Amino acid sequence: PGPGVRGPAARLRALRERHPLAARGPRAATTVLAAALVLGALVLPNTLDGLRPDRFARIPAEAILGAVVMLWLPRRPRLAAAVLSGIGLTVLTALNLLDMGFNEYLGRGFNAALDWDLLPDARSYVADTLSSGAATALAAGAVVAVLLLAVVMTAATLRLGGLLARHRARTARGALVACTVWITCSALGLQAFGAPVASDRAAGALKAHARRAVDSLRDEAAFAKSAEDDTFGATPPDQLLPALRGKDMVFAFVESYGRSAIEDPVTAPGVDRTLDARTGALAKAGFRARSGWLTSATYGGSSWLGHSTAMSGLWIDNQRRYRTVTAGDRLTLTKAFRKTGAWDTVGVMPGVQKGWPESRWYGLDKVYDAFRLGYRGPKFSWSTMPDQYALEAYQRRVREQRRDRPLMSLLILTSSHQPWAPIPRTVGWDDLGDGSVFAGIEKAGRKASDVITDTTASREEYGRSVRYSVTSLTQWLERYGTDDTVLVLLGDHQPMARVSGNRASRDVPVSLVAKDPKVLDRIAGWDWTEGLRPAKDAPVWRMDSFRDRFLTAFGSTPRPSKG
Repeated sequence: PGPGVRGPAARLRALRERHPLAARGPRAATTVLAAALVLGALVLPNTLDGLRPDRFARIPAEAILGAVVMLWLPRRPRLAAAVLSGIGLTVLTALNLLDMGFNEYLGRGFNAALDWDLLPDARSYVADTLSSGAATALAAGAVVAVLLLAVVMTAATLRLGGLLARHRARTARGALVACTVWITCSALGLQAFGAPVASDRAAGALKAHARRAVDSLRDEAAFAKSAEDDTFGATPPDQLLPALRGKDMVFAFVESYGRSAIEDPVTAPGVDRTLDARTGALAKAGFRARSGWLTSATYGGSSWLGHSTAMSGLWIDNQRRYRTVTAGDRLTLTKAFRKTGAWDTVGVMPGVQKGWPESRWYGLDKVYDAFRLGYRGPKFSWSTMPDQYALEAYQRRVREQRRDRPLMSLLILTSSHQPWAPIPRTVGWDDLGDGSVFAGIEKAGRKASDVITDTTASREEYGRSVRYSVTSLTQWLERYGTDDTVLVLLGDHQPMARVSGNRASRDVPVSLVAKDPKVLDRIAGWDWTEGLRPAKDAPVWRMDSFRDRFLTAFGSTPRPSKG
């Protein structure tokens, strides 16, 4: 500026000099806000349940250490340290927020080595549930929020670093007092509101994430080696499943069908009545059922991990394991039927809307995805079509076609997929047509956005969706099943934690249904409960044990293959 012309900074400085008290207030407020942001990030919990005011009444060791570092560093290194601290706090906050989301939906924390691949799936879920516009807006909003957080957090650390350097003597005394208090509280184990006053939450969180990532990478190598060892990998075709020859075999996964559906006080009354009623209806049609529990490898989502665990006999609890095993030639339970040469094999996947190369790994001759079932009705949120329609289309397009061999089918039903709104309603089987009959039902149903935000409504609608799916499947069996039909009905995982509970098990029901008493006699030693509703004390097996137990029960001879 020329003579007599002052820039904005000079004018602001002059204004502060004329009104020192008025200027001091905003500066103090900004400093307090900066301190609150930094301290809040250092003690931020990683679960929604822990997100309470009392959890912030702690003294973070990292803040004391940071103050000491800022105190003694020269100006330029101090500025660099402040910027790096701001970025580090942003990363820490983002990890804690990801933990919150993963704990809420999947019942576990975020894994930085494995879980980035799930974020596109989360976006696809939002797009299918709400709209592509909402998914794009949320994704863009998340990116903007992280960038804004980085800017604000870095500004906060720069401001605090400069303040501490300007008041070195006072800062040194304060740091010494804080350090003494922290050590005393830690030594005495003092707590406030049920949590330790002396906190190293930030360091502990970063250490946990680092350990989780390192352990996952080590686990990958060990898993790849163990996946090559297969108890039935070298079993000759004529020694696989001899006790099921001539049977039409159906493996049907019911989405999110977990133990909570049968035991939760909100969902259990309706679901239990449905299971008992459907057990009676099947009995009148000549079918008998036996049921137990499997502990799923996944929770709240990632259904394909449950499907692949049950079929492969391997514990597939993350995406990297899934990619490793599906790239190999592991003998899946479904592939065992194909290997015999005694069955045609087919998959019915109404949730698949893109290429699905895993069909080869599963050993499926043909796959009917969302576009090959002839559906012309409305989507029901994430689910592309009602289960009742998918089952009727399976009957018409697959089972009623002439064939020389019996059929082994893998069905993945989708109507009980979250957000459980709107939910289809059972209609007359002869009225299904091309699915257009569901248009009015979809319009009259609840909106997904209303159910997602209401925990009680989510639990109620989840129970309704399970009742619908189980009813559809068992009515199909009652209507079309023959003396040679054998059904294995099982869940893939529990619903998300907000519905099943924060400390819910990973157990899912599993039932075997058949008319032929010789089939049920084969599993008499399993001690499963009679009917479709497993007792609370029914046997609980890990889901990865199911393949070998099933193959053994139905006469397969173990012949291990080694990698």
